[in-house]
Amino acid sequence: MSGLWNDARALNALANALLGATLLAAMAAGAWWVSQRPFFTLAHVRIDAADGHELQRVSPAQLRSAVARRVQGNFFAVDLDAVRTVFESVPWVRRAGVRRVWPDGLEVSIEEHRALALWDDGRIVNTFGELFVANLAEAEDEGELPQFSGPDGTALRVARRYAELREAVAALDVQPDALSLSARHAWTLRLDDGTTVLLGRDQGMPVERRIARWVETWPLVAATLNRRAEAIDLRYPNGFAIRSLAQLEHGGEDAEKLHPAARGGARPRAPSARPHQQR
Repeated sequence: MSGLWNDARALNALANALLGATLLAAMAAGAWWVSQRPFFTLAHVRIDAADGHELQRVSPAQLRSAVARRVQGNFFAVDLDAVRTVFESVPWVRRAGVRRVWPDGLEVSIEEHRALALWDDGRIVNTFGELFVANLAEAEDEGELPQFSGPDGTALRVARRYAELREAVAALDVQPDALSLSARHAWTLRLDDGTTVLLGRDQGMPVERRIARWVETWPLVAATLNRRAEAIDLRYPNGFAIRSLAQLEHGGEDAEKLHPAARGGARPRAPSARPHQQR
């Protein structure tokens, strides 16, 4: 030990290390003291829509009120992840981005949910195929939304199929009113003119080809009918069948096809109506 005290270089290094540690401690204490000054107390929260447009479903005042009692800390100490979570807990808020604004503010960008359809359990499907909870009356303040249903975890799949079908049937001047995916992965579509379309499963001929084939042929077939077709069965390799709702109801296993927004499914039975052959 005496050798250490006789080594001037070692003593200088030890003294420098102690001095450095003292300075670091002093700087940390000073920084903490400065950070606690009222000057840095959060006083401003700026809220904007992420897309640059005005918010439609939530107001900045509503959002500020939601976070006022739950955000703690000042400019330095506030937990941005916690603040983001609070904003995203507000109905109609899909995503929130939060950043600090010197010296006493936060800037928040809000992305709202855009309602696409109603799910069969009362939740709403947004345009990303995500389920969220909000006031249903607000969701339909611009008109009724289509009805979706399907097994758990299939909302995105149903939303994508809906977009495909909406484009496919546009040539007939109709829109999808309801779309369901059964437990057996069979698709059923209801149009806004009341027609139910049994699409079946994505086996053999894809659903897209079946619906395209029907849309191309239907105007000619419809012109020969003396009344509106209640149900169209596309589950054929070479044509489709025109059926009545009564036929489906009496079919037992096909009864669920009358309610595209209902969950569950069953193996289709052979329809009693003769299919229209397509050439």
